[in-house]
Amino acid sequence: MSFVDKVNVVVKAGAGGNGKLSFRREKFISKGGPDGGDGGHGGDIILQASRNQNTLAAYRHKKEYKADDGNSGGKSRKHGRSAKPLILKVPVGTVATNIQNEVVADLVEDNQTVVVARGGLGGFGNAHFVSSRRQAPNFAEKGEPGEEVDLQLELKMIADVGLVGKPNAGKSTLLSRISNARPEIADYPFTTLSPNLGVVDVDQDTSILFADIPGLIEGAAEGKGLGHDFLKHVERTAVMLHLVEAYNDDVADTYKKIRAELKAYKFILSKKPEIIALTKIEGLDKEITDYLISELQKAGGKKTKVVAISSLSGEGLKDLLYQIKDIVKTERNKTMKNKTEEVIPVYRLTNTEDAYEVIKEEDDFVITGVRIEKFAIRTNFDNNEGVQRLRTIMQKAGIMHELVRQGISPGDKIYFGKNRNDYVEY
Repeated sequence: MSFVDKVNVVVKAGAGGNGKLSFRREKFISKGGPDGGDGGHGGDIILQASRNQNTLAAYRHKKEYKADDGNSGGKSRKHGRSAKPLILKVPVGTVATNIQNEVVADLVEDNQTVVVARGGLGGFGNAHFVSSRRQAPNFAEKGEPGEEVDLQLELKMIADVGLVGKPNAGKSTLLSRISNARPEIADYPFTTLSPNLGVVDVDQDTSILFADIPGLIEGAAEGKGLGHDFLKHVERTAVMLHLVEAYNDDVADTYKKIRAELKAYKFILSKKPEIIALTKIEGLDKEITDYLISELQKAGGKKTKVVAISSLSGEGLKDLLYQIKDIVKTERNKTMKNKTEEVIPVYRLTNTEDAYEVIKEEDDFVITGVRIEKFAIRTNFDNNEGVQRLRTIMQKAGIMHELVRQGISPGDKIYFGKNRNDYVEY
């Protein structure tokens, strides 16, 4: 399966079922009361993170996903069945954004779920509206439509360690030596064309997830080479492992250029804990190795750890892994502490949904507002009693008073939201 880390999809939740308009009709019962049942709710669209998913390739060809509608209500107060949610499984680390580029889901844990499109509520049957004043309601509600959302799904891998370096720095060789990963390895640049993940068992108690990112070249942050497309996969890593090949003409300059690309892409990447690994030291004299280490130490600063390794012979790998383990452990503890100290938000009721706006468009009037538009959607405009109920709601909300203030005249049409098919005449 090819690696795909960004797709665009359209998700549409199910519509609610219509409420039933019916009266009890049985032998020997001449005046049966209203008995129309409510419609079932439409199915939600849910994104679920799964460790078993490694790519978004499943969503490359099919672009539209729709949940089932709720069933309509029936006679004898039988309610329609609500539809089951449609669950779309995505890799852990998937971020979903809407058309306004707002994040609607950030799935960072296995089995984490987020509702990205809510199913419409079922309409009430006429039995619901029975009261002491209205003993035989002759209307029922329609079900609400489900939400439809355009989403961009983008995978940002969640690994403990991000392997970065120029092409042919030895990242894939290292990953294959220390983990169960089997990336393609060759002696030419850009062998790695997509990120590779590998789990490393440092000891009996510690497993660390490594991500091998395609090689970076100067200008990667502006789109040169292959690395730019995959830099996002190191945004969430706990530690950056810079691999610098010992046979570079200037190891310090090579390290600085890669670090500059990371900083240019996102400043926060330059602030992550890092270790520099001098690779391919097999066959080098100790004096040369020590000199190269000192050059990298100067470039990285006193706090940066520098380790010389050979993935072929295994030299230095154990020391490298234990140093990585210490940093990852520290960063994990910080994350857990931050989660513990998170302030629980306090939600207060507001009147936002009750707010409305009356807009005059030539000889017509348009009413907008979350609550009133929902009532309009659920109204059957072919039923006089249903329309009268909507008028009563408008009267109680003060909408009729505002219409009069704006100069509405008998016969003028009143529309609701974007719908221009249904209207109420004043």
